[in-house]
Amino acid sequence: MGIHDGHRARKKEQFIQTGLDSFADHEALELLLFYAIPRRDTNPTAHLLLQKFGSLEGVFSASVEELKSVEGVGESAAILLSMMHGLFRRSARTTTKEKILNSVELCGNYFLNLLRHERREVLYQACLDGKGKLIVCKKLSEGTADSAAFSVRQVVENALVADATMVVLAHNHVSGVALPSESDCIVTRRVQDALRAVEITLMDHIIVSDGDFVSMNQSGFFR
Repeated sequence: MGIHDGHRARKKEQFIQTGLDSFADHEALELLLFYAIPRRDTNPTAHLLLQKFGSLEGVFSASVEELKSVEGVGESAAILLSMMHGLFRRSARTTTKEKILNSVELCGNYFLNLLRHERREVLYQACLDGKGKLIVCKKLSEGTADSAAFSVRQVVENALVADATMVVLAHNHVSGVALPSESDCIVTRRVQDALRAVEITLMDHIIVSDGDFVSMNQSGFFR
């Protein structure tokens, strides 16, 4: 057993005994990298990642290509780190606990959590029953920093398949301003009209940015 093997064994045992609470951020990242970089000291790489991206959240939300630009990070390590971001998002929307989204505050907080790691504009659709219980949450599109094209027909189909009574749309603004744009208003009205034609209510369109959210319904943008 070499010096690195002994160090890895101690770190793994530390995690088994105490979990991540006893780890600094760079140590937690170092431990994760054990499983993509089997025969090299991952401590310097962990420090370089945190220096470049500023935090664990920054590391996990970086793209594969951005991660590979860091010395010591190959494709396997970059894919592993990038997967963490997707797993966080999936976990947030697939919890087994019943989720009720029957108010602006509950909807806003749900989508704040779901979208907080996103670096590109992403649009989600939540399908709800008549009591506001979440049936399913689907990603409709993932676009560039200022655009997320999607199909209104897909929104309607998702709602019908879920047997939904209500729908909530939500997307993020990477600009840092949560106020609805003219494009947001046009898209919202198209969806509202299409859902109304099949007797489903568009309950709200939530816009998330920089830890804050705006309800288009509450703000008077609905008709």
